[in-house]
Amino acid sequence: MSAYPHVKFLKSAHGPADFCEDFGAEVAVSGRSNSGKSSAINAIVHRRDLARTSKTPGRTQLVNFFELVPGQRLVDLPGYGYAKVPPSMREHWRQLMDAYFGSRTSLAGLFIVMDARRPLAGTDWQMIEMADGRGCPVHVLLSKCDKLKRNEARETLRRARSELGEAATAQLFSAVTKEGIDEARRVLRSMLSGSRERPAREAEPLVQPWEKRG
Repeated sequence: MSAYPHVKFLKSAHGPADFCEDFGAEVAVSGRSNSGKSSAINAIVHRRDLARTSKTPGRTQLVNFFELVPGQRLVDLPGYGYAKVPPSMREHWRQLMDAYFGSRTSLAGLFIVMDARRPLAGTDWQMIEMADGRGCPVHVLLSKCDKLKRNEARETLRRARSELGEAATAQLFSAVTKEGIDEARRVLRSMLSGSRERPAREAEPLVQPWEKRG
């Protein structure tokens, strides 16, 4: 049975004037191109093709709104970080993100989908800082963790949590094996409800974000 049986596509927005009505609560999902963002969205809502992937990375520069239940939405933000994107498209992405994070009073949280085999990049930190500017909690999905051996995955999670410190929470996630889906759904429900309770995690030394950006 679907976690959100009545989830539906609402609209795509190329610019701020096209955004959905700003009411209720919504959680945005972002990630670098080819990070597995669309697959993560589909797995969390238990729908195969709700969020569609683009065959050409970096080409889709739309904000897609999905209704989970009345008054609660999931927002699929454009992928970022693809090197071959023209400067004009990169500038459009920047302006679109500035407008989105600067205007949406219903924004309740941000998920960042990151390939577990790749480290945090400057663009990931840019998204975290945008959400922090709005006081929104951030949760990182270390996707495609099935591509790593178990010990490698655990070490990847440990490093990510250490690097993120208090800036964001993080978990392992795989749309293929379904690892981490229940945890991601719990965080999503918590954000939409307005709860700021952080997921349980083992104690570890904190590293300030700026100490790791190198």
